[in-house]
Amino acid sequence: MEPEKPQMEEEITKTPSKKEAAKEERRRKKEALAAASAAAVSAVTIDEPDPLSSNYGDIELNDLQSKSITGRKWTEVGSIIPELKDQVILTRGRVHTIRPVSKKMVFVVVRERGFTVQCVLNVKPELVSLQMVKFATSLSKESIVDIEGSVSIPAKPITGCTQQQVEVQISKLYCVNRAMPTLPINIEDAARSEVEIEQALEKGEQLVRVNQDTRLNFRILDIRTPANQGIFRIQCQVENIFRQFLLSEGFVGIHTPKLIGGSSEGGSAVFRLDYKGQPACLAQSPQLHKQMAICGDFGRVFEIGPVFRAEDSFTHRHLCEFTGLDAEMEIKEHYSEVMDIVGRLFVAMFDSLNEICKKELEAIGRQYPFEPLKYLRKTLRLTFAEGVQMLKEAGVEVDPLGDLNTESERKLGQLVAEKYGTEFYILHKYPLAVRPFYTMPCHDNPSYSNSFDVFIRGEEIISGAQRVHVPELLEKRAGECGIDVKTISTYVDSFRYGAPPHGGFGVGLERVVMLFCALNNIRKTSLFPRDPQRIAP
Repeated sequence: MEPEKPQMEEEITKTPSKKEAAKEERRRKKEALAAASAAAVSAVTIDEPDPLSSNYGDIELNDLQSKSITGRKWTEVGSIIPELKDQVILTRGRVHTIRPVSKKMVFVVVRERGFTVQCVLNVKPELVSLQMVKFATSLSKESIVDIEGSVSIPAKPITGCTQQQVEVQISKLYCVNRAMPTLPINIEDAARSEVEIEQALEKGEQLVRVNQDTRLNFRILDIRTPANQGIFRIQCQVENIFRQFLLSEGFVGIHTPKLIGGSSEGGSAVFRLDYKGQPACLAQSPQLHKQMAICGDFGRVFEIGPVFRAEDSFTHRHLCEFTGLDAEMEIKEHYSEVMDIVGRLFVAMFDSLNEICKKELEAIGRQYPFEPLKYLRKTLRLTFAEGVQMLKEAGVEVDPLGDLNTESERKLGQLVAEKYGTEFYILHKYPLAVRPFYTMPCHDNPSYSNSFDVFIRGEEIISGAQRVHVPELLEKRAGECGIDVKTISTYVDSFRYGAPPHGGFGVGLERVVMLFCALNNIRKTSLFPRDPQRIAP
């Protein structure tokens, strides 16, 4: 988990400048005026019946139980634009903020899917009553409302909203569902950037910082922030681009079982369970079954599905359950054919995300500032030995037959970026000893393998390789890796009926999004993360 940043131990004693003092005084006056206005509205007591009461109120449950089809059309908040000037629209969203100006006027900012618009409720004869204004101020934040009104153009842009060039002049206001008056976390606090918090501290102010655990405990509220809306819409696009690209390359989508006997990749990091009296586990990957699909003559396959790892990894980039993007394909001559697919796939993915997710990337950047990913049109490839040599020349000693640790990966990423101008590259021909049992050894040096990893911003996101398709060699490799061959007999037998040379790769969806957006924790890109300490919500 991310540690909470320590509070400042010393008070800031720097004397504020005249400009800062004046700004602070204006802020205090504004807050005092808002408080006085809210109090004034709350104090309004109107006993007589309101002839305009049909224009506002709480919608009865009976009317929300799919009672009728009226044919009304709702305009999404993000679609309220200047071209709709003077048109009467109906929109639905959450109450983001309420700001009473007087007992006759209130501003209501409505939010829907990360977009916000300012709505104005002003007492008008035969349209808006004092009671309606008071009703508006009684609404709790995050309540869902229907607003009907005409679109107008403000004298100045509404800088606090995404729809800056428009306002909605409210004529009808109905509450669809009320949120509890006091929320566990406020959306404004959850959406605040670290930069804002630090700037406030420098001025002697202290803003609320919502830590990682609190966010995850109240994830329903946390994912309503603009940044989180952007993160998970980008995640959706990554999955979609992955699928569409591979379909265009002749791949077939498949679905493999997640309940299996034995373990899919060996080792102890599996979730074991009883399957009707038989030992079983949750699949660590679709590896074995996607290879079996290749043996079944599908030629090229991919899968998008859950992956389970029981590792006790308390890091910023590991989860016990994540979404795997996996692919497998026949090889005609060389495992570079798999790397060709990887390179073109991710360049296409990065291009598409930068083009179609501009608003989402901007929303993320406002809360979590980051530099766009640097990548080449033709993806850089280095051998593992070349990577080790670069590290050695930089003073970092690495075992040429071992694996790279996290620090070495980051250092190599830095060196590659400096030398080649890219933060996305492939490192291939890894030592055989650090790869899974089904990895094909190199033809000229059995200490190395026909395998590769792919890196973004100095962190590994993809593992891939040519697979062993000869059953005798597969059994030998399994035994060397401590795997009971009996538990994978069905898998091994699938290669006895004639198997083509093949290879593939797997990548974690959450990790791709985390690194593309330069986020510091994979829990930010998992909708409801599962790690060694969290299985709720």
